[in-house]
Amino acid sequence: MIGVQELRKGVTFELDGSLYRVLNYEHIKTGRGGATIRVKARDLRTGATIDRTFPSGNRVQDVRLDHATVQYLFHEGDLYTFMDMDTYEQPVLNASVLGDAIDYLKDGMMLELVTYEGEPVDIELPTTVDMEVTYTEPGFAGDTATGAYKAATLETGLQVQVPLFVEVGDMIRVDTRSGSYVTRV
Repeated sequence: MIGVQELRKGVTFELDGSLYRVLNYEHIKTGRGGATIRVKARDLRTGATIDRTFPSGNRVQDVRLDHATVQYLFHEGDLYTFMDMDTYEQPVLNASVLGDAIDYLKDGMMLELVTYEGEPVDIELPTTVDMEVTYTEPGFAGDTATGAYKAATLETGLQVQVPLFVEVGDMIRVDTRSGSYVTRV
């Protein structure tokens, strides 16, 4: 058991039989009375998000998660198939569980699969991913006095804002935490 004041972004805990990963954490201290902890968390099995407020001093069950290196293979409809590089097993995850991570998945990509008691519950993406620009409007020099951005569509369908000099066919690096352009590769 851990105190709710120890919950931080990325921490996984069990509550009412469900596994949750903290997305946002806020400690609220009013002038009089006790502090409260407000948490926004995602259910790792269903993908649903909840907002929950705990009085300071409450406790939740912490969980032990296992990690394995996997390779992304393919998807059929809402089912995404990976291959464990040690055991060659092929775990399948639903799109609702993966959430926004779908936008960064490329064939053959290496990831970390998170399991709880043998059940795959989530994946951990690398910090950055290199992707090809498939569509963007042409950018013209002299349009602005400062750094300007335009919309670009990447090979997975992800939309990001890129500088004007990026063209169709360029490889760019995207930060998976924020979904923002990092550099041209």
